[in-house]
Amino acid sequence: MDLNDIIEAIRANRVRVTDHADEEARADSLKLDEIIFSLSNGEIIEKYESDRPYPSCLVFGQTHSGVAVHSVWAYNIENGWAVLITAYRPDPERWANWRERKKG
Repeated sequence: MDLNDIIEAIRANRVRVTDHADEEARADSLKLDEIIFSLSNGEIIEKYESDRPYPSCLVFGQTHSGVAVHSVWAYNIENGWAVLITAYRPDPERWANWRERKKG
């Protein structure tokens, strides 16, 4: 799985947004277009290959206005669907330069 797979699924309208992702995004005042924009200019910072039912990854990106966004995406290689699992504004107390979890 790479970002291009997820982006292509979104372009083909093969994307599902979980209720959890919707709730978390709303809590952080993030709109779906901002999340997708952050994905399109983002980078995978963690991979969760053993996640089920599909492997997933944590993506760091930024909105049009430069606000940091983390989003977790799963991708079903068999049917080409992407699933937005969650999206949020990362907490600076927990993340160093938005890419690495702080120790402790």
